Amino acid sequence: MADRSDPRATLRRGLPDRYLTPDDIAALLGVPLETVYQWRKKRTGPPGFRVGKHLRYDPDAVHSWIAEQMQADISQAA
Repeated sequence: MADRSDPRATLRRGLPDRYLTPDDIAALLGVPLETVYQWRKKRTGPPGFRVGKHLRYDPDAVHSWIAEQMQADISQAA
């Protein structure tokens, strides 16, 4: 019997279950929503992208950005 994997897994190719919204980012990091938008404007926050008029964030990119921020903070403290 052939191995039949879920065809959706093949089509998704590792995409996240859902992309994060600016509200999700604000809640995740405990910052005001306006801060998330300011980070976007100044290009200092996690990388986001537009889907039409909606701003979205890839969870993997957000986690990578958080790790970079933590590493930078540790480096500055040393």
